[in-house]
Amino acid sequence: MKTAVSFGGAGATGEDWPEVVEYVREAERLGVDFAWSAEAWGQDAVTTVAYLAAVTSRIRLGTGIMQITARAPSMTAMTARSLDLLSGGRFVLGLGVSGPQVVEGMHGVRFDRPLERLRETLDVVEMGLRGERIAYSGRHHTFPLPGGEGKAIALDGPSRPDLPIYFATLGPRSLELTGERAAGWLGTSFVPERADVQLDSLRRGAARAGRSIADLDIQAGGRLRITDDVDETVAKLKPAMAFQLGGMGSATRNFYNDVFRRAGWDAEAREVQRLWIERRRAEAATAVPDDLILKSSLIGPPDAVRERIRRCREAGVTTLRLSPIGDTLAMRLDQLGQALDLVAAS
Repeated sequence: MKTAVSFGGAGATGEDWPEVVEYVREAERLGVDFAWSAEAWGQDAVTTVAYLAAVTSRIRLGTGIMQITARAPSMTAMTARSLDLLSGGRFVLGLGVSGPQVVEGMHGVRFDRPLERLRETLDVVEMGLRGERIAYSGRHHTFPLPGGEGKAIALDGPSRPDLPIYFATLGPRSLELTGERAAGWLGTSFVPERADVQLDSLRRGAARAGRSIADLDIQAGGRLRITDDVDETVAKLKPAMAFQLGGMGSATRNFYNDVFRRAGWDAEAREVQRLWIERRRAEAATAVPDDLILKSSLIGPPDAVRERIRRCREAGVTTLRLSPIGDTLAMRLDQLGQALDLVAAS
């Protein structure tokens, strides 16, 4: 089983950038296979990867994810080819639709037909990576612009048709598209005991394309803390999970809430969302079930974490995504090192 770490995302302001660099470089030294740059409304997913490409040598660097509405797909293809060149072929392109609050609130694009937009984006990106002239007509993207002075243009430089493209998806139909066309899946809200909630859709999509789920790199895992004080750790994670269930989306569309409801916490996820929307944030955190945290994370003494790793592997995870918890860089790296030993021994 391979391993991956992530950095950036909500709350990433860049003030701790030297620590991020040290974290990724040490993760590379420890043997981690992938480092993914998250993109929310702080640091973007691209410039951080470009920087890290210059100070690492082996670890694969991916955008986890580029928000597809933030860039024209032709620019996404150009950026991917540039990062692939700068990293010496270590770049992995991760794409996702984000959510209505960010897409409509920050990018000024209607969050309608996101699956169709993702499919069209992939079509155009693949044309660019193959070095073809970008001529495309869809509902969301049309190149060249009709009635204008532009013409279909091929990206300059060497083509890269085999550059890996991963999707971060959660809904059943978007998971099917992932199984059909992506090289891998960046899984979140993953519960190995209910892996069917997401992996069955991946299987259907893969079968539709004449392949199997074994052709995909399934990357999933969760928050990591090797500790005897499980209750304290669960309590510490509840506010963030309440935000995910209640605030990562709109009142009508929250993909994280939906996937946990499908995994067996329907009433509980709805209640957390209701309390969050009513701005009763402390009550929302208290309402998060302990077992939801425990089953979507890797928390506990070494034997318990080893068991969570085993369950992930048996569920079909091929790359374990590790998000170590710690107040300092040294603590997070210590947790990561211990977890890598457990992965190797399990």
